[in-house]
Amino acid sequence: MKKEDQQVMVVTSFKTTILLGIYLLIFGQIEAQIITDRPDQTESSYSVGNGNLQLETGVLISFDGETQNSNRQILAPTNLFRYGVSKGIEVRMLSQYEIVDNENISTTGMSDLEVGTKIQLFNEEDKNTAIAFLSHLIIPSGSKELTNDKFGTINKLSISHVINDHVAIGYNVGYNYFGLEKGDLTYSLSLGISVNDQVGIYIEPYGEIVNFENPVCNFDAGLTFLANENFQYDFSFGTGINNTMNYMSIGFSWLVNKDVK
Repeated sequence: MKKEDQQVMVVTSFKTTILLGIYLLIFGQIEAQIITDRPDQTESSYSVGNGNLQLETGVLISFDGETQNSNRQILAPTNLFRYGVSKGIEVRMLSQYEIVDNENISTTGMSDLEVGTKIQLFNEEDKNTAIAFLSHLIIPSGSKELTNDKFGTINKLSISHVINDHVAIGYNVGYNYFGLEKGDLTYSLSLGISVNDQVGIYIEPYGEIVNFENPVCNFDAGLTFLANENFQYDFSFGTGINNTMNYMSIGFSWLVNKDVK
């Protein structure tokens, strides 16, 4: 994909987000919100709750490079399963089917499986701050052409602050290790705005410091639309700041057994 085409895709995605936000603001109905870990890069500071099961799934397409032979990656689908084993602890599993086009060579198959947990460290009802720790173990179980062939780990400290009834800030700092070299420091900062109880919009800078040496800076934005109290749609797009990358994603989240205590 040419650089000009990538810029057009980003501008079009931004316009789509704004138009959808305006439409939903005018025609949306008021419902109760559910908290998800998609579509932004910042993981929430809340678990799904005791006995609750939540599926968060979607399709993502990304491009990396400036020429017509740009690397393309498609995740179709990416599935995150979250189950609450207690009030503040959940277990998680991430499974993805991946399509990679690299210099006209196409590879398809399953990515390495991730299993992990999120533990809520702080969440007082009379406070506006919540803190959680998330950790995933990457198991070298993917297709031969896609597996990293080594165990790895993804770790994040997630903190969020409720500013008022319509605005919240969440941020993550983390460390990823994929079995090679030093590993990567990661960060993200998400500003979320509730248009109403059904529609949310966010903007977010995020990135990583690869091997503690090379900074990679990105930006994304998107929206969520709550169809009913247990089902939520989302749309997002992102672009590189100091690198050539663009992505677009659409998906949904489904909360099961919401009334289980």
